[in-house]
Amino acid sequence: MRSHLLNDTTTEHYRRSVIQGVERVAATLAATERPFTGVTPDALAPSIDAVDLDRPLGDTASALEELESVYLRDAVYFHHPRYLAHLNCPVVIPAVTAEAVLSAVNSSLDTWDQSAGATLIERRLIDWTAARIGLGPAADGVFTSGGTQSNLQALLLAREEALARGADPARLCVLASECGHFSVQKSAGLLGLPADAVVTVACDASRRMRPDALADALTRCAREGRTPMAVVATAGTTDFGSIDPLPAVADLAARHGVWLHVDAAYGCGLLVSPTRRHLLDGIEHADSVTVDYHKSFFQPVSSSALVVRDQAVLRHATHHSDYLNPRRAVAERIPNQVDKSLQTTRRFDALKLWMTLRVMGADGVGTLFDEVLDLAEAGWRILDADPRFEVVTRPALSTLVFRWVPPGHRPGGTAAASVPVPAPGIGSGSDTRSGHVSALDAANLHARKALFASGRAVVAGTTVHGRHYLKFTLLNPQTTAADIAAVLDLLAGHAEAHAHLGETLVHV
Repeated sequence: MRSHLLNDTTTEHYRRSVIQGVERVAATLAATERPFTGVTPDALAPSIDAVDLDRPLGDTASALEELESVYLRDAVYFHHPRYLAHLNCPVVIPAVTAEAVLSAVNSSLDTWDQSAGATLIERRLIDWTAARIGLGPAADGVFTSGGTQSNLQALLLAREEALARGADPARLCVLASECGHFSVQKSAGLLGLPADAVVTVACDASRRMRPDALADALTRCAREGRTPMAVVATAGTTDFGSIDPLPAVADLAARHGVWLHVDAAYGCGLLVSPTRRHLLDGIEHADSVTVDYHKSFFQPVSSSALVVRDQAVLRHATHHSDYLNPRRAVAERIPNQVDKSLQTTRRFDALKLWMTLRVMGADGVGTLFDEVLDLAEAGWRILDADPRFEVVTRPALSTLVFRWVPPGHRPGGTAAASVPVPAPGIGSGSDTRSGHVSALDAANLHARKALFASGRAVVAGTTVHGRHYLKFTLLNPQTTAADIAAVLDLLAGHAEAHAHLGETLVHV
């Protein structure tokens, strides 16, 4: 069994095994004609359940052959141009190369004596990101597993800063956009905040936080004797890609002395955009920022970071242990990343971004992100001109939210900046009967499910004012306007077939 350990005596075995794996994946990618096979959980589960994990196959080739049938064949492939669903990006080759390197060396980024140069590379990338944001010379941060962890740590730091100023923990609250990420509510619960701690702030028709609503919420909290410990702005909401008016939000947070966190997990790609960096103006005023390189920097999961304006606040995540990071290490200037991370053992995920920047450069990554933003604009124009669909709002980034509507019942005009979405219970340019609403929802739900089952494309779904909508999240520069048009035809076909079968929309 020692022959399977990677060391100086097994390098040839390692080389052969990795090459076999790479060739298997390369062959699968080359032969992939659709993003998904359409396999169901019930159909796939028996194959996986039948694997006897106590009886090994003995060699890599056999294991890869089995893997083909239990995983590779039926995986959802984000590289395919008709994968248009969630915030999953195709990945760049330099980052995949780095993934192989970091897995083989297996550095742990908690202490210097487990990582050495890897620690300095991560720190250099944090400094580079902070400079791109504009946070100033005292900035610092740490890589995380993803946006949820980054948001959790940001709110932890904000809470501790508020408590250090004498705030009553039972009266703390967080102000966040109604279109913000659910991890804000989850983080509040994990931090032991009151059940009603997250105060949602209304958005405008473009799904951006309204500064007047934020001002009212801050005033109301003060009147009620509550202490806002953080305002959470979003630079790229999950559903709409909306970017909150960061300068106005930052000004309000500063006037009220409240920590400003910007969740830029999605919109962080604008930091390297050659043409759209201005969309993040105001982010430089944040106290903390979440960035997900595995969304808009085309990095493999996971690759995320939390960056803070003042490195001193990271002390709230610091705990010293004599067996790992003793206090004397600080005086000795030993850089232990565990001192500022919620994690202990942590992968060298920073290497993926490092290799990407060293091969492609920041402009190269930003140009790819610009391409998908241009594609989203083209997609919006296609949807806006198509009488079979209504689109909610013009994209700020690369997300399109829309739904199929019965023939002749599409509201709004041509090239409108935003199609108003009705309040619950009000028909959009059509019958107000609840039966119609549920039938229309059912047609759109069916279209998404039927398309997924066919495997010909993958789209996402969401709700707007209680109604079901479809969603494109465009992150693949290989996707074309023709792909978007073809997927819309497929969706319309499924929706129309469902509507005709149900015969509930005929007289709308």
